[in-house]
Amino acid sequence: MKKELRCSSTRPPNISYIPNKHAKELGNAVPTTPFFFLKPTSSYLLSGEVEIPKGCVVHHEVELGVVIGKGGRDIRKSEAMDYVEGYALGIDMTARNLQDAAKKNGLPWSTAKGFDTFTPVGEFIPKSEIKDPHNVNLWLKLNEEIKQNGVTKDMIFKIPTLIEYVSSIMTLEKGDLILTGTPSGVGPILPGQVITAGLNADNKNISTIKFSVVERVGLFEYKQ
Repeated sequence: MKKELRCSSTRPPNISYIPNKHAKELGNAVPTTPFFFLKPTSSYLLSGEVEIPKGCVVHHEVELGVVIGKGGRDIRKSEAMDYVEGYALGIDMTARNLQDAAKKNGLPWSTAKGFDTFTPVGEFIPKSEIKDPHNVNLWLKLNEEIKQNGVTKDMIFKIPTLIEYVSSIMTLEKGDLILTGTPSGVGPILPGQVITAGLNADNKNISTIKFSVVERVGLFEYKQ
């Protein structure tokens, strides 16, 4: 079964950190409550090339995406998985130097996270194909060299907790994509490289995505 991944035009995907190791490698405190931010749907990349804006140090973050199947608000953890329609493999791209500058000045992360092509995603994965989303292997390679390789059991916050938290703040809508966070090993990608990521469950490959990396052509240039 194949299904096109979709997301409401009024609702960007929500993203929350997971493993302790990733928080520590960025020098962040391990969160005691979920934390999330929004990415525009225009950052979705189903095919084509990942673009690196001029002056940006862009990092890769492979993640398990949770696709919401029906709308809801104030969803209890005990009912949260009933709102999940399926999953998707995704990569959250971050212009790290822009993010660092935003953190320093107490500003939002929208620019660092929201460029076109900054959310490469794979095909929709029906819920039935992943028996336990908290025991999924995620990996990422740059030019065939493994950079990230982790398991979702290391999540700080499990999927029902994320759904309860986000829906207590804003109504979730059918088609929303929640990216659940990334294993350690994040690092820079450069024009000319090829980025490949995969999702394995029950000892089999469920999804693989592959994108070439190019320099973005356009008006934007980050100057420190």
